[in-house]
Amino acid sequence: MKIVVIGGTGLIGSKLVAKLGEHGHEAVAAAPNTGVNTLTGEGLAEALAGAQVVVDVSNSPSFERAAVMEFFQTSTGNLLAAEAAAGVGHHVALSVVGTERMPENGYFAAKIAQEQLIEKSGVPFSLVHATQFFEFARAIADEATDGDTVRIAPVLFQPMAGEEVAQAVGRVAVGSPLNGRVEVGGPEQSRMDEFFRDALAAWGDSRTVVADPQATYFGSVPGERTLVPGEDARLGTIRYRDWLAQNAAK
Repeated sequence: MKIVVIGGTGLIGSKLVAKLGEHGHEAVAAAPNTGVNTLTGEGLAEALAGAQVVVDVSNSPSFERAAVMEFFQTSTGNLLAAEAAAGVGHHVALSVVGTERMPENGYFAAKIAQEQLIEKSGVPFSLVHATQFFEFARAIADEATDGDTVRIAPVLFQPMAGEEVAQAVGRVAVGSPLNGRVEVGGPEQSRMDEFFRDALAAWGDSRTVVADPQATYFGSVPGERTLVPGEDARLGTIRYRDWLAQNAAK
């Protein structure tokens, strides 16, 4: 099966391309550095020729509210039009758990807009909502830092390994279109402040984590269950401490 991975040279995309290839699929990594640009349309028709499935794991280079909205609307619109012209039978998009629960957040609002375009396109689709990646934990802590203090909302948190995000997306990609969504998350759920208190200790980081109910998550205050999946979610098996030990050894 020919599967085109938009954003195929990035964190999740590169893992996904490798996993699909291991299972005998023709996985094409499509990104600006491989000559495919979804914002301009450059190379799209050529990349999608003969493709049965397109997986979009691309991300905006800017998280500024207007820029991220422009990216997802333009990129997704161009991609869906090219898919319709090429006769692609399944569009898979990676999104975020909780988008609909925090629409005031600029990034989440842009992902909602992206999903609405997909749902209305007429192309059979599947949406994979994932929790935060272990790989972004340091960036989350840095964004929440004020001096030597990391202010974190004491809400539920259930991050997962990028490897298992790619695995989950791959399984959906080779299956029949859901015309709906599936949620995926990590094996452990904890309070967000507790997770980062343990993580900073493991990193040897001297910053102090403070539980602050008014702390923002990239500009918005999350609710108790904003960032965690529901009961029907597909859960990974890799725990953060094991992932950290393995990656620290590399």
